[in-house]
Amino acid sequence: MTQHKKDTKAAVIFDLDGVIVDTAKFHFQAWKKLANDLGFDFTQEQNEQLKGVSRVESLKKILQWGNMELSEEEFNRQMALKNENYLGYVEKMDESEILPGVRKILDYLKQNNIPFALGSASKNARRILKQINLYEEFDAIVDGTDVSKAKPDPEVFLIAAVKLGAQAHDCVVFEDALAGVQAANAGNMTSIGIGSASVLGEADHVFNDFTEIEIEFIEKLLRNEK
Repeated sequence: MTQHKKDTKAAVIFDLDGVIVDTAKFHFQAWKKLANDLGFDFTQEQNEQLKGVSRVESLKKILQWGNMELSEEEFNRQMALKNENYLGYVEKMDESEILPGVRKILDYLKQNNIPFALGSASKNARRILKQINLYEEFDAIVDGTDVSKAKPDPEVFLIAAVKLGAQAHDCVVFEDALAGVQAANAGNMTSIGIGSASVLGEADHVFNDFTEIEIEFIEKLLRNEK
């Protein structure tokens, strides 16, 4: 691995959903189908409240909204069905699902030998990266199968830093959720929020999306310049 000077940021870590791809729409469609099959509706506004929430807790919330109770067996069956439906959408993904501006940043990091990792809570992260032909490009992948603590605990990012051979304070993290930004901050990493500044105000820097990020900004960031 490339040796980096001490005054540079040594590595970059990306969240997956909402940063590299937008799978929230697939989760929405799968949850909506589940709710409709159970006899009630599920809105986009409700879906927003499930951002960063586990599958189990998400289903509990949806059932509350629908005023419905399920046996443990049926609850587990519905959860499995939802995941099957979600993966059905994932199986149709391709490179066109990579969010605008992401490719430019990844290419710059590769060309400059800056190692980068994925740090995602999704247990489907590897499958998604393979679908969009990015799996081989990451130097390390840490997903929901590798961690025991959810964001805002920094565990996922700290494991990624170790895998990249980098010190935590030398890592830059791209995140779209407040819990993820808090996890990066708790890990003593530089946090870049992708999304609304009103939601991600705790991040060191915030951009609406990657198309707003200039290579010059990345260069300065990696050189640790203010």
